[in-house]
Amino acid sequence: MAKYFIQLMAVCLVWVATLMPAAAQSVFVAVKADHPDWIYKTGEKALFSVEVTRDNKPLEGVTVNYQTGLERISPAVTGDLVLEKGSGVIEGGSLKEPGFLRCIVTVGVDGKQYRGLATAAYEPEHIKPTTTMPADFVAFWKQATAEAARIPMDAQMRLLPDKCTGTVNVYQVSVQNYRQGSRIYGILSMPKKEGRYPAVLKVPGAGVGSYSPDITLSEKGMIVLRIEIHGLPFTLSDSAYKAIANGRLKGYPLFGHDNRDAYYFKRVFMGCIRSVDFLCGLPQFDGTNLAVAGGSQGGALTIATAALDHRVKYMVAYFPGLSDLTGYLYGRTGGWPHLLKDADKVTKKEVETSRYYDMANFARLIKIPGFYSWGFNDETCPPTTAYAVYNTIRAPKELLLVKESGHQYTPEQRVGMDNWLQEKLTGSK
Repeated sequence: MAKYFIQLMAVCLVWVATLMPAAAQSVFVAVKADHPDWIYKTGEKALFSVEVTRDNKPLEGVTVNYQTGLERISPAVTGDLVLEKGSGVIEGGSLKEPGFLRCIVTVGVDGKQYRGLATAAYEPEHIKPTTTMPADFVAFWKQATAEAARIPMDAQMRLLPDKCTGTVNVYQVSVQNYRQGSRIYGILSMPKKEGRYPAVLKVPGAGVGSYSPDITLSEKGMIVLRIEIHGLPFTLSDSAYKAIANGRLKGYPLFGHDNRDAYYFKRVFMGCIRSVDFLCGLPQFDGTNLAVAGGSQGGALTIATAALDHRVKYMVAYFPGLSDLTGYLYGRTGGWPHLLKDADKVTKKEVETSRYYDMANFARLIKIPGFYSWGFNDETCPPTTAYAVYNTIRAPKELLLVKESGHQYTPEQRVGMDNWLQEKLTGSK
């Protein structure tokens, strides 16, 4: 317990330092659902309490604007409420079918807008995906992986002495991926001590940039490869990554999304499998215990990799993207990157392509133990879409809910992920 407490406190300090600006905002909007667990039966009415404080004291007499409805869908109810004593109650309504009812509250104070939200879950364990699996889904991905496997890997490793520690070596890695001349880069950390170790492939969230090595897990006896999906080395400057993100890769999650063979994530999925090839070829790998882990975009890459590659034995997916993308066509939210959000404008090709990249369909192929986590207040990868995937999985699974959390890792989630991986891969806690 002492070791766990120290680890949790260390992560908490990093988390607080990351989230808190130099001068913390003095006005705070707190919104809560009236059930302690924020979970309801269909037909039940949800009440949302709201409190506005400044410097931790109730701000009396302010008028807040509220809206309630399904996630990322036009609100069903809007209104204003005067908080006579700095707090009040909003009647949020109800849902007749499983899903999530969100209450968003905004208030203007001294010319600035402040915002808070809470999301009530209605029988989320019964949420089903709206997408359907194409008849040739498995055949399509088998052919894609077979074609990619014919490309020589041409693995390259370069020691990065400035990133090594007394017990861990760190390397920049690159392998050829998908087609001749196309590469994928990663940063590899592994114990210096001779031996054979389990391995973890960490796949990234959305964006363009470099990553630090995972020294913590490698110090616990694991090989960790963190990859970058865009074919960019880890040695570029921050300004170079920013220029690329705002230039040729701006909007990449939508590139080719009306063509199943040209969609950007086909190359990315194959790069994840090529990264597994690399890890399995390391003489230091124990040959058996391999996990893949990631959140958001990385949660999707985790699920796709685990579904397509039988060498993966464990998986950790946080608030996965690319989940139930067709939700918008059925009057509810769809998953990041919200390809089909303009339901009245989408084309048949866009819908058909989405089905080959939807995690709800990959979920049907999952056969290994997994650890999953998200929060009810996630506005990027809405919980409706995460549950549509999770409820489809029939393999052993564990779910860590942090209901107040939005689209970020909390200390509880980070510690939970690391401890789960350590226990599964090394047998220790």
